[in-house]
Amino acid sequence: MSASWNPTASIENLRARADCYRTIREFFHQRQVLEVETPVLSVAAVVDPNIEPMQTTEQRYLHTSPEYAMKRLLCAGSGDIYQICKVFRAGEAGSRHNPEFTMLEWYRLGWDHFRLINEVAELVRLLLDQPQAAMEIHRYRDAVSRFAGLDPFTATDDEIAALGIQLAGQDLQLGRDGWLDVIVSHQVEPALPANTLVFIHDFPASQAALAKTRVTAEGIAVAERFELFWNGSEMANGYHELTDVVEQRHRFEQQADGRPLDEQLLAALRHGLPACAGVAMGLDRILMHRLQTPKIRDVLAFDWFRA
Repeated sequence: MSASWNPTASIENLRARADCYRTIREFFHQRQVLEVETPVLSVAAVVDPNIEPMQTTEQRYLHTSPEYAMKRLLCAGSGDIYQICKVFRAGEAGSRHNPEFTMLEWYRLGWDHFRLINEVAELVRLLLDQPQAAMEIHRYRDAVSRFAGLDPFTATDDEIAALGIQLAGQDLQLGRDGWLDVIVSHQVEPALPANTLVFIHDFPASQAALAKTRVTAEGIAVAERFELFWNGSEMANGYHELTDVVEQRHRFEQQADGRPLDEQLLAALRHGLPACAGVAMGLDRILMHRLQTPKIRDVLAFDWFRA
């Protein structure tokens, strides 16, 4: 039997994707945010241990996000910028995931993550065609305590692992942050209110990645980042961006696990990254919710199995 040449998405759904892109471009054009394009291939990979990059035969990596290159543009004086691009992450190809997917990422100079939350909500309401969608903002600590019955900052490692194992149905041999991710995905996300833009912020400092950290009035170290959830799906991940090159190199070295560091990004940070906030948003998930389909293949011209 010959392989199917047909697209996985309907032509109607492809038109919806084109409409989505047009809405995004008009949204940022009105706000004088510059659209940019950066390389898909780079000499260094992301060092986030939770993300597995794809490497080519030319000893280069397909980017998992345009973040590093976009920050180099910010250091060069680009001003506010955004990008719509394909990104690549090794992993499962299934009903909700495709190793090649589309990301929208943008950066706002002089903003913190709280100001960015409001702009994210404004754009997502447009893209989902939900102009009156309610919005809630919760601290990570409050959300996990309320919906999982556990304080993520004071619970012991054993208590967190025990709940994670119960929810996952097996011992996955994870560390504290890994089990917290299981608790959020299995217990917190499904319990969030429906048809509501739910922003969760102030994650544990150990989950800061490229975000600033601070100590709260309660004496707890938190990451200045947020995630957006809509009807059981994570939709966006935003940071009050770290600008300290010494701290950034330290984090990279801790997490690299043998991967090469992006020395070009670090050189740019030494030159100076302006104070800013940035966010990455998965556009395929936006389209899945807009078109009310549980299958990512329905919004892709050709999914992983027909590419």
